[in-house]
Amino acid sequence: MPRFLLLRLEAPLLAFGGEVVDARGVVTDFPGASLLTGLLANALGYRRGEGDRLQALQNRLVFAARLDRAGPRITDFQTAELDKDDRGWTTRGRPEGRAGGAGSYVGPHLRRRDYDCDVSCAVALRLTAAEAGPTLDDLAAALLHPARPLFLGRKPCLPSRPLLEADPARRIVEAGDLLEALVALPPADGGPTLRVMLPASEPDAPGDHVRPVTDERNWRSGVHGGHRLVRVRALARSGGPA
Repeated sequence: MPRFLLLRLEAPLLAFGGEVVDARGVVTDFPGASLLTGLLANALGYRRGEGDRLQALQNRLVFAARLDRAGPRITDFQTAELDKDDRGWTTRGRPEGRAGGAGSYVGPHLRRRDYDCDVSCAVALRLTAAEAGPTLDDLAAALLHPARPLFLGRKPCLPSRPLLEADPARRIVEAGDLLEALVALPPADGGPTLRVMLPASEPDAPGDHVRPVTDERNWRSGVHGGHRLVRVRALARSGGPA
């Protein structure tokens, strides 16, 4: 029977990034393949330049997500004017500057970034070629003791709780499919209806909404592109159709 790693993503502010147009960074209701790849790779200690390792990890991910709770969506208006003398500290413990001439911008850099408040989202994922490295056990160990600080979408979005449950029996489970695996994580407190996102290849149900998502990244070039199909389903908290 397939094995699944279970995650609970919770934060006061969280950003499941969507398609960025111009200077507007939108968010979506569910985490995407590139977000989960970056999250797991950060825990494992992968570096951004390791495109082949990152691509291989993303290609192996098969996952579903369940939105248990979501608060209001807010928009942060950001403005900055930086030059090459500006320095910022990073999680690597040393300052990082900017390249360029006397000024990086002729005028202030303006942008808007959306965030969701008070989100709780459960994720069940498995890996194709399950015996290859990293395994689900490797991912679980890395999430318990990550190589670097973890964040959910953007660096200000720090988790408000561990990503894995305290009970080891609810970290990696055996289940017949993704939806069955998600049941092992009880829903967080929220409204009467749950929403689930599944790969389109999963068994369908009445009321499913099949739609394309562009949540994958070409880690060798750094460009997001292409699309895949998912099905979004509403469930009552008892587990039946909403």
